[in-house]
Amino acid sequence: MTEEPVHQPHQPPSTPASKEVWKKGGRMFSILLAVHLALLACTLVSSGAFEKIAVHDYDVFFLLTVMMLIVIIWIIFYLAGTSRSPDAILCKDSHAGPIWLRGGLILFAIFSLVMDVFKIGYYSSFYSCLSAIKIIYPIVQAIFVVIQTYFLWISAKDCVHVHLNVTRCGLMLTLTTNLAVWMSAVTDESVHKAHSNSSAEECNCNSQICQIFKNGYFWLYPFNIEYSLFASAMVYVMWKNVGRFIDHHSHHIHRLKFRLFRRTFFVGIVLGLIILVSGLGVLILYEVQVNSSTEYSKKSQALTMYYIFNIVCLGLMSLVCIGGSVIYRFDKRDMDRHKNPTRTLDVALLMGAALGQYAISYYSIVAIVASTPRDAISALNLTYALLMIAQHTFQNIFIIEGLHRQPPKEDHKHDTHQKDLYGLTFVNINAVSLRMPDSGSALAPSAASGTEAIHPSDLVRSLTAPKKMNWRRKFLREISMFLLLSNIILWIMPAFGARPQFDNDTELNFYGDSMWPAIVDICLPFGIFYRMHAVASLLEVYIMS
Repeated sequence: MTEEPVHQPHQPPSTPASKEVWKKGGRMFSILLAVHLALLACTLVSSGAFEKIAVHDYDVFFLLTVMMLIVIIWIIFYLAGTSRSPDAILCKDSHAGPIWLRGGLILFAIFSLVMDVFKIGYYSSFYSCLSAIKIIYPIVQAIFVVIQTYFLWISAKDCVHVHLNVTRCGLMLTLTTNLAVWMSAVTDESVHKAHSNSSAEECNCNSQICQIFKNGYFWLYPFNIEYSLFASAMVYVMWKNVGRFIDHHSHHIHRLKFRLFRRTFFVGIVLGLIILVSGLGVLILYEVQVNSSTEYSKKSQALTMYYIFNIVCLGLMSLVCIGGSVIYRFDKRDMDRHKNPTRTLDVALLMGAALGQYAISYYSIVAIVASTPRDAISALNLTYALLMIAQHTFQNIFIIEGLHRQPPKEDHKHDTHQKDLYGLTFVNINAVSLRMPDSGSALAPSAASGTEAIHPSDLVRSLTAPKKMNWRRKFLREISMFLLLSNIILWIMPAFGARPQFDNDTELNFYGDSMWPAIVDICLPFGIFYRMHAVASLLEVYIMS
């Protein structure tokens, strides 16, 4: 008698395996959509930057306006859909969109709105000789910034579980739109620096108010550039969290507690503020001497001052980063190996953005070593390039190691104990003390539930007593705060006009007028973004220490 084959039942499409396959398929479709849109936007933006190509800037503005309008419509659809469905957002990612990151987004959004106002005023000064899209574009961009900022403020932590594919595509479209706006702003700023009077050739901008609007919105470009990149990073984390279920037992929520500042030595803050204020003074003197004087001696003095300041700053930062990495060798905290899309993105952005400054530095090193004669400016430039590479490397190691550390165990225990105590704060404190039963009572907490009775005096003492911080945590916080303030000034200097790559003729003469500007214009925006992203990551390291 032969045994009949056993027929396995057909696996329904709702099994976890099939859901995982379709999750990857939905992600792939949204990625392909983003890639095609990004390539189209990149093609138009780069083509519109050249005068000999028959692609005008208003063609770029038209594409960006259409993309922003579609994103605005989708955001309204998302907010309406998730508010009506109780099962739309089953959990939230505690690591995504921390309050300081959303606060920074709002700060950049405010300056972006001011920039749009200046743009509207500038283009309205001679609207008769311009395409209407140049006035429509900043208006739509202002609306886009307001709606997107509100959307990210309330939804950055969402793990959406409805309309998964539409949500993924909408988030990727939002990310691509922000990157396209970023590319357009970077290109427009580079063209403006290379041809400062390009707009005045087509239309007359002779009035004083027109010049104020023109200069004002170009000075505000760095804030708009950072806003687009901040928004892109937050949207990417939301995209990764679509359809995600979170194990809250493995999530540690880090809250920024301002009382922690009272237990620091303020050494890091003081040194960082000294670097910050000194850098602002160097930037002002550099801009005045380079832009207002045609004498080579004044220009040489400005470059010497700039290089010396950066060499000192980068040298100190490198030593501090090495010291922080050594302290981590004695840190007893475990490594955090839980899934964290925010941390994964932070590490990828740090490593990727650093490549821009690496490229500029290596190009400079080759040009300096191969060029003759070698003077003091060349020696300073070479030292500056080498220290830039070293500082980026050591800082990345310090930040990445800090981001992967577990929060201090004493903090976790203290927070857990406080959470238990907070449950009793709503109870009459006298009643708590009066209802302490005898040890033989059937209602004794230690016998009935296995928990320890809490006396009101213990509750008050636990809430008010400061925790003793070990020396490792103190040093790590001082290091993080010093690096944070130093990165701020290293963001401000290139973002607001200090470009020794063009003021020093060594690289320009070696690579030529076409190759070197292209290298700097492509790589420098990544280097500028690296500094601001390092500030955000160092604040996270400070909080986790």
